[in-house]
Amino acid sequence: MKIDRLIGILSILLQKDKVTSTELAERFEVSRRTILRDVESLNMAGIPIVSEQGQGGGISILSGYKMDRTLLSSDEMRAILSGLQSLDSVSGTNRYRRLMEKLSLDGSTSVNASNHIIIDLASWDKAAVAEKIELITRAMEERRDIAFTYFSPRGETTRAIEPYHLIFQWSSWYVWGYCTARRDYRMFKLTRMTDLKLSDTPFAEREVPEYVSDKGFHSEQEVTATVRFDASQKWRVIDEFGPDRLQHTDDGALLVTFTYEDAPSLYRYILSFGDDAEIIGPEEIRRGFAKVAKKLAKKYET
Repeated sequence: MKIDRLIGILSILLQKDKVTSTELAERFEVSRRTILRDVESLNMAGIPIVSEQGQGGGISILSGYKMDRTLLSSDEMRAILSGLQSLDSVSGTNRYRRLMEKLSLDGSTSVNASNHIIIDLASWDKAAVAEKIELITRAMEERRDIAFTYFSPRGETTRAIEPYHLIFQWSSWYVWGYCTARRDYRMFKLTRMTDLKLSDTPFAEREVPEYVSDKGFHSEQEVTATVRFDASQKWRVIDEFGPDRLQHTDDGALLVTFTYEDAPSLYRYILSFGDDAEIIGPEEIRRGFAKVAKKLAKKYET
């Protein structure tokens, strides 16, 4: 893709004083004429690229241009490349690895086995998520609605949204956009979506508010509870809540106060701990869980 090549050329010029069009053509596997057209595109974008002919000549960014040539240090470049590599773990393609290779100047900046950081964003349902990401990305680029069946604790619904952002949060992928049914902006988890389809017509221009990342679970039915966890579950509680939110009791147990999207989801979460978790309050949430526990126990009575 041309945009990948332009990013790659710019990155190389930021890190090397001068490079020939032949070198760039070989690196990106295109003709010299294509490289010269790319240089013209960069110039039109406001980045002053100059070309010097003859021995010792080459392509470079105009001397004194305000863009810092050290903008992408080796460590920063490795971090960028690791992030790009992580996108391949969900896209199902080698698109970003190819871009990484074009951005890399030498072995010191490439993502290889010697790197200390490896990011894998793929879920167990990698193929299905990758297909959804590709379709939603296309919808955002073409400004087209997407329609899908959505499964939530409140049941199964059919939704149509104008997609604006793909978000990786809470260890899962989400799409954020304007829901035509609710007439408001909503976030939907990709693994809960089925029958995803792209509409035939583009949606109208809209003044879209800035997306603000919120690490909490929020819904109209959200509940806040204080839960006592057995000391044996400290590894999981720290993993899910962090050490700063824990209160330690005299007997070594852990108290955590947190908000969950709704009471049924909270009850299912508490059940995942077996008898190593107990809801301390509020009382109505505790009583509600007691009813669930009794119903469950009755199901297994012989």
